[in-house]
Amino acid sequence: MTNRVALITGAASGIGAAIATRLAHEGAAVALLARRADRLEKLAARIVESGGTAIAVPADVVDEESVAAAAAQVQERLGDIDLLVNNAGLMKVVPFEALPAEQWRRLIDVNVNGMINVTRIFLPTLKRSAATKTTDLVNVSSIAGERFMAGMATYGASKAALTYLSRALRIEVAGDGIRVTNLEPGMTGGTELADEFPADLQAMVDEIRTSLPAIQADEVADLVAYVVSRPRNVNLSRVVIQPAKEI
Repeated sequence: MTNRVALITGAASGIGAAIATRLAHEGAAVALLARRADRLEKLAARIVESGGTAIAVPADVVDEESVAAAAAQVQERLGDIDLLVNNAGLMKVVPFEALPAEQWRRLIDVNVNGMINVTRIFLPTLKRSAATKTTDLVNVSSIAGERFMAGMATYGASKAALTYLSRALRIEVAGDGIRVTNLEPGMTGGTELADEFPADLQAMVDEIRTSLPAIQADEVADLVAYVVSRPRNVNLSRVVIQPAKEI
């Protein structure tokens, strides 16, 4: 990963923070993008203290102007990126009729439109990088995009859209030398996705995570590091990671 420049969205916590930390440890310069500036600054400081290179770039993936401003800052401080990890996401597990309209709109905005905003704005820099070096676009989707579960209609639909976008984008940018990977985690611990579940559902999720046991964010990060370190002519286009006992 030496001499690579990575941008990770949703880097303030969970899988995003773990990916950023691992890539920096492997030698990449990392740009951390999320809304919570205080968390980004603390993570960037920890990475720098451990000998890595990291910058905090506060932005909201739903706001195109915010992402464009972040892109300008990354360009100025780190140059062209050659690795983009679209990880920002929200989860709601609520019966379809019970999910307020503003909440499902926000979920779709972050999970789908946010990925589109970031990818569109950073695609030119990825194409420039791909002309001379290994270049990756990694989208963190979910196995929920292909499994049908009560209460996850909107979340699952958003992840199905992300999975489709990954596969279609791979066809469009393969000729430019950009590798596209759709990463589909299963039950994962150490994230904030389930923090807003109702108490009874949270208890059930915690029990499932313990009994499986759930994979951890750093294990997902380890897989990402493996995927993007393959020889330039190799593309792991779809990768599923889940607990061994999860079916």
